[in-house]
Amino acid sequence: MSVRTQSSEQPAEALHRAGFACFVGRPNAGKSTLTNALVGQKVAITSNRPQTTRHTVRGIVHRPDAQLILVDTPGLHKPRTLLGERLNDVVRTTWAEVDVIGFCLPADQKIGPGDRFIAKELAGIRKTPKVAIVTKTDLVDSKALAEQLIAVDQLGKELGITWAEIVPVSATANKQVDLLADLLIPLLPEGPALYPEGDLTDEPEQVMVAELIREAALEGVRDELPHSIAVVVEEMLPREDRPADKPLLDIHANLFIERPSQKGIIIGPKGKRLKEVGMKSRKHIEALLGTPVFLDLHVKVAKDWQRDPKQLRRLGF
Repeated sequence: MSVRTQSSEQPAEALHRAGFACFVGRPNAGKSTLTNALVGQKVAITSNRPQTTRHTVRGIVHRPDAQLILVDTPGLHKPRTLLGERLNDVVRTTWAEVDVIGFCLPADQKIGPGDRFIAKELAGIRKTPKVAIVTKTDLVDSKALAEQLIAVDQLGKELGITWAEIVPVSATANKQVDLLADLLIPLLPEGPALYPEGDLTDEPEQVMVAELIREAALEGVRDELPHSIAVVVEEMLPREDRPADKPLLDIHANLFIERPSQKGIIIGPKGKRLKEVGMKSRKHIEALLGTPVFLDLHVKVAKDWQRDPKQLRRLGF
């Protein structure tokens, strides 16, 4: 087993490489946090609840000799609803289209049935190189980390997966994050940059704004809500009659929940929670778009939307 800490065999005149990598792992394995750490900006929704990533958010890492495009897929899990099945289809399609797969396993949790379920699926994808990434290393001591690295190595041997690399990282403590990029890049095909220099993600701005609102709405909400919130940005329009040096963007968005009883949870007593959601997400949206924003949020009920194909389509799934 080789756990690498330095890449050495780059020729002096390295060719430019560009391609796609995706992080997979069971829900809450640290995939989105890692994407954000690599890109250096908040592009993927991070939440301490499982299954909050619904869109394939691409984060883009620009290097002089390479461009690494990160595709963040939802966590693969055993589906219980139509939405769950759709999410799993998205995962498999993504795996088949990327140049390298990073399999995230948290350092602080023993390898469990969820990890094996994903590893078995990965074993079936022959051509794509796979890198095992042991995440959240800041949460364990060196002995526990060593044991986890050995367990990951064993898991590969058991299922016939040859790991291109095994890399321990901590996205929150920013440990070995750059090294991870160094190790992923040689696995990409040679070619010119696929996106302009300044781009950090190719998600339409409206989708990212919706994700930021959704993330703020999930924070501190009781456990029964995570999958029951969808956010649709109805419109984003610059406010008319504003002086050029004081622009304002009006954003109107709807938060959809499944049952009327959930409305009170989201809105909070005297609208306090919804106000907090608005304030928190507005800060992130203004940082993302670089302009002051007026945010208008409404909570609506879309009955059992996760099980209804028509509603799923309308809400963008």
